[in-house]
Amino acid sequence: MNKRNLTRRELLQASGAVGLAAAVPFSLSATRVEGAQQGSGIRNVAKVTVALSPLKPPASGPIPVAFVISKGAVLIDFAGPWEVFQDADIPGHDMMDSAFELYTVAESLDPITVSGGMKIVPNYTFQSAPPPKVIVIPAQNGDSDALLDWIRKASKTADVTFSVCTGALVLAATGLLNGKAATTHHTAYSELEIKFPDVQVKRGARFVEEGNLATAGGLTSGMDLALRVVGRYFGTEAIQRTAFQLEYQGQGWMDAKSNSVFAVKPAGDICAVCWMQVDRKIAPSEVYKGQTYYFCMKDHKDVFDSKPDKFVALLSNP
Repeated sequence: MNKRNLTRRELLQASGAVGLAAAVPFSLSATRVEGAQQGSGIRNVAKVTVALSPLKPPASGPIPVAFVISKGAVLIDFAGPWEVFQDADIPGHDMMDSAFELYTVAESLDPITVSGGMKIVPNYTFQSAPPPKVIVIPAQNGDSDALLDWIRKASKTADVTFSVCTGALVLAATGLLNGKAATTHHTAYSELEIKFPDVQVKRGARFVEEGNLATAGGLTSGMDLALRVVGRYFGTEAIQRTAFQLEYQGQGWMDAKSNSVFAVKPAGDICAVCWMQVDRKIAPSEVYKGQTYYFCMKDHKDVFDSKPDKFVALLSNP
């Protein structure tokens, strides 16, 4: 267990008794409040029941979680789930005993520059990494054959493999999502749908769970999916306790439809690829079949030019 995690938990334990009065939206059909259960001196936990497909934790030892990273990996996509797993608060478990063992995996041990310029030194290469039970794939630039092959092989023995944000494009590139439902960041719905027509893209889903595969929407959605993985191993009370530990007020883990606002095409001028709102005075543009289309960047104009009919069709019938 890492020293920072230990120090924070010791500090929290020393701070005295705390109470949790979880705010639970009663409108969610999949959610049921069973009533408050008195804790053993440290907190009162409101029990919430949410439909989860259970996973079996090992008889002993922590659950290994691998974070697959390459150049440009988006920090919150992997740091958010990392924090969820490292702070998982499991009923009946010693708080000093981590339920998950976390490590990064990459093509080499060379430092990787991730979003914002931070440099990460991976813990393992694809050749040396221990077999994971949970695989997390953040948005990133890399989709090398070595990376895709490792995900394919490691997923065969993993309990769950999940992507965050446009990490879904990496997961889809492995072929594992063929014939399955998935989601991604709302600006990448069309790209995922066009690049991988065998994937059933769910617009407006905060997360999609397909057996041992799962995909989260953008950025913070990854924390909700990580919380659900904690719950699949240890029950919904573990989610509540972990969210409380993190001071995380989001309730997205309860309802996959909580990203539904992103399924609606914005009004006004939007990028024909990602639907981001643009200023037509400065945006790159293209006339196609008598209609002018705008783009948030030149790269998206190039993507549009590769398959304009498909993007136009999605704009008309999202």
